[in-house]
Amino acid sequence: MALTFDADMTEVMLKNTSASFVNVKILDMLQERQIPATFFITGLWAKRYPEHTRRIAAENRFEIANHTYKHSAYTPNCYSLPQLPRTELTSDAAKTFEVLSEFGGNQTRYFRFPGLCHDTAALTALAPLGVTVVDGDVISGDPFATASRPIVDAVLSQVKAGSIIILHVTEANAQYTDEALGPILEGLAKKGLTPVKLSDLLSRRG
Repeated sequence: MALTFDADMTEVMLKNTSASFVNVKILDMLQERQIPATFFITGLWAKRYPEHTRRIAAENRFEIANHTYKHSAYTPNCYSLPQLPRTELTSDAAKTFEVLSEFGGNQTRYFRFPGLCHDTAALTALAPLGVTVVDGDVISGDPFATASRPIVDAVLSQVKAGSIIILHVTEANAQYTDEALGPILEGLAKKGLTPVKLSDLLSRRG
């Protein structure tokens, strides 16, 4: 199974300079325990937190994927996210790849839509970029959690061999993810499940 972490950053979040949208405790724990992970990073997050993006890129057990430039929706009515004009979908994703490529590390062509919202038009817009769209079958719900236990329960009740778990590394709007991560890792071990990088998981699927 694969642990994936979204690094969201909207223009509204960018303007909020009093809040931290990077959870360093998650990076610390993953590195201390030598756990592979894949990070879906928005272009704005990489620009606001270049030192943490470099840290992710420098860790061989981590890999980097695309989560759009400013976490705008690629479809209508995607939660409360502002919608990108259809004419900007391709360039938004392409710009993010350009920003992320500057950091090196284990770059991928994986792409995740904000809110997992996509339709035929969005998929068509991304086709020229050669991306692999990755959702996830285990939704942790960490941005909406008011404690760590519901996150742990949501993950461990859904996870199975081959799962892709979606978590967030944005502390201010997913503040209990670091508390949940330890019990999640312990629960995975009890189930006999080993985290691998997303690229390794998908290659095994053939």
